[in-house]
Parts: sequence; structure tokens; C-alpha cells
Amino acid sequence: MAAFSGRFPATRLRRTRATQWSRRLVAETRLGPNDLIWPVFITAGDADQPIESMPDVSRFCLASIADQARMAADLGIPVIALFPNTPTALRSDDGGEALNPKNLVCQAIRSIKKAVPEIGIMADVALDPYTSHGQDGLVDRHGTVMNDATIDVLIRQAVVQANAGCDIIAPSDMMDGRVEAIRAALDQAGHQSVQIMAYGAKYASAYYGPFRDAVGSGGLLKGDKKTYQMDPANSDEALREVALDIAEGADSVIIKPGMPYLDIISRVRQSFNIPIFAYQVSGEYAMLQAAARAGALDLDAAMLEALLAFRRAGADGIISYFAPRAARLLNGSSA
Repeated sequence: MAAFSGRFPATRLRRTRATQWSRRLVAETRLGPNDLIWPVFITAGDADQPIESMPDVSRFCLASIADQARMAADLGIPVIALFPNTPTALRSDDGGEALNPKNLVCQAIRSIKKAVPEIGIMADVALDPYTSHGQDGLVDRHGTVMNDATIDVLIRQAVVQANAGCDIIAPSDMMDGRVEAIRAALDQAGHQSVQIMAYGAKYASAYYGPFRDAVGSGGLLKGDKKTYQMDPANSDEALREVALDIAEGADSVIIKPGMPYLDIISRVRQSFNIPIFAYQVSGEYAMLQAAARAGALDLDAAMLEALLAFRRAGADGIISYFAPRAARLLNGSSA
């Protein structure tokens, strides 16, 4: 074999890639259980219910929700986010069940706080799990979602959840001005320490289908949500939305969905000094599961790569249905 006749490169980037310990040493982006929020669905009744469109995900009954929170805390997951599947009989045009201090979310909050006080609890503020029409707010006789009338209900919903012991209020409704109104209502009710993690840029996305199945609103939805959720074509608008939420008192913001909007996460990171969370939504979860079950990819490897991508783009944390599976792997145990 002929000797190499050229000049050897002084810089060899492969040196630091050559061993696993070295790759760990120079990694620019870190991912750990502390970066994860686990979204959990709650159901009425005495038994957990598997969700067909989301493999390995179930709606948990109130009898088992505290055990799930304990498992999450033991894995090092700092926050659990709660979403109810409200029985059809309790849904109404005005979403009044959202204001019931004994609704599924409030009962779950109290159960978790009693059993696992060290874990943070996040509760969604929006009306779609409670309305008979599936919209996030109140609608007029023309089917138009009413912004200000909806806010009047949302602030009461937020206070009800805070009274139950919720640590983080997460307005996902995308009504204009709701963060300021919720902050004022929480403070007036004595909940100055309750955080607001606002859905700063929530897009009218096609990736939410399995979630709507999980909370039971998919078959009820009349129309679409394009008049209040963001247009997927827009990114400058996302910066305006986030800026407004920050000005109104948000402690952190969510970008939703995650993977199709990595550019939005990056732009928000570059523009604002505030904690940012990516929501790896139900459609993203279902796609990875389907590809893995078809033998097209390794689920654990693809899952961790996707989660790392959110951190690399600038997210401080990720809301993901994979959270327990990822935490086990990151802790060095089997998923």
C-alpha cells in the first residue's frame, strides 16, 4: 500500500468521537429526567383504559393516578401534567364542569398532592375537555369562539385548579389577553406562587388527533380551531405571541407541536430569556410508535434522538408521553 504522501491534518474532529466516554465529555447538549414533563390522561370509573391510537399510553383512573405520580417522581421526572377525559354527560356548551372543584382534574391533583407532595403538578386551562362542541372556548350562535367571554371562564378554572393544589397553570386556549387575566385572578385569590406556563405558540396542527381521542373531544369537535390557534405558515407571529405572554406575566412558555416546529423553538430561544418547553404531541408519539412497530426504526434510539433535538434547538424541557420510558433509559435501566 502506498504511503500517504500528503500532509497529515493537524485537526482531527474524529478524535473526540472515537470513544463513548469522550463523546460524553464533549457533548454540547444534555438530556436527563429533569428535562421531562409527563402528560397523563385521567378517566372516570374504576379501571385504567388503554388508548388505541397511542400505544403504551392509558387513561388512568383516580384510584391509580397517585401510583403513576409516585413512579414518575421515583424516575426523577419533576412534573406531571393532567388532562381529563370528561364523561359525555358532564360536557356542556359552556364547559361548566371545568369550574367544578370535584372534577377529574381537581380530584387527581388532591390525590397526587397527598401521596406524592414532592412532584410538581401542571393543569391545562382550556375548555375543550369540557365542552359539548369540542372547542377551547365559548361559542356564539354562529359558532364563533368568543375571546373575552371565554377568558371570564378560564380565570375561574385556573383558580379552581390552584385551590386544589396545582403548581403550574398552563393556558392552552390561545385566547388573546388570557395570561394577564389569569395572573391577576391567581394573585387576587392568594396564589402568587402558582406558576403560569403559557402555550406561547400553539399551532392549528394536524398532529393533535390522538390527543383528542384521549380526552374524548375528537368526535365532538364542530369546525376547526384555526381562528385562535396559529397558522403553520407563520413564524414571526410566534415571536409576537410569546412576547405578549411574557409581558402579561408568563413564567415560561410552550411551543406546540415540537418536531415540526424546531425552527420556532430556536427563534424563541434566540429572542427571549425565558424557560421554553417543547410539547412532543400525540401525533409525533404515534408516528414513532408506528414506525418502530413496522420495523422501520429502533424506538428507543429514535425517541432519545428526538428528545435531544428539542434540547439542541433551545428548549429547556420537553413535555412528552415518552417521559417514563426515556427517564428509565437515561437512568441506565431498561425501558
